[in-house]
Amino acid sequence: MKTHLLMGASALTLGACAYEPAPLPNVTAQQAVTNTAISSPIGYQSPLEGYTYRGPTGPRDWRSVNQEQSEGN
Repeated sequence: MKTHLLMGASALTLGACAYEPAPLPNVTAQQAVTNTAISSPIGYQSPLEGYTYRGPTGPRDWRSVNQEQSEGN
């Protein structure tokens, strides 16, 4: 048990003494500037456009429905 504790403490100590990694580059300066005059405007499009309601037609006999959907037909 003591060896596990000693190994864990030594790993934490070595990790704390490690060098600091290099900072990430500033990518905001590298990003291309977009010209809004060239891009086309995006208009609103309804997500329900072209939807047709398909409600239930009522209960039917399950035997006839199975016959209609079978591979033999």
